[in-house]
Amino acid sequence: MKSLFIYYSYTGNGDVVAQALSEKGIDLRKVIRKKRLPKSFFWGIMTGGFLAGMKHKDKLLNFDSNIDEYEHIILGSPIWNGRFSSPLNGVLSKLDLANKKVTFVFCAGSGEGKKALKRIQKEFKNADYVFLKEPKKYPEELKKLESIE
Repeated sequence: MKSLFIYYSYTGNGDVVAQALSEKGIDLRKVIRKKRLPKSFFWGIMTGGFLAGMKHKDKLLNFDSNIDEYEHIILGSPIWNGRFSSPLNGVLSKLDLANKKVTFVFCAGSGEGKKALKRIQKEFKNADYVFLKEPKKYPEELKKLESIE
């Protein structure tokens, strides 16, 4: 089964996950927002959290939405304000995930995102998910990725 990891990384946690998944032979596609978040970590998180809370769909820079050659789509995002990040909302608005195996990999300071999980289960009933607590800071969290192929 050919797999693709599509991810957004604000603090570098998604990049750590991408490195681990690429070592398993999974293809990568990083998402970049057209409009950058504020440079200040505090204002970046506040702005990102607000946008996520509003279910905003970010415009993406040069995003390739062609996923035809992949059977398994892995989507990576931080959890902001208990929701998917606005870049992931932008990705989801552009993809047709019908007939694809879908797995979400979330990075959160708390290590869990109960509100986000409810949304996944409501909108993506057959999706798998993995929650990681800051894998950049806690590399042992990457062991949770072992189930992803």
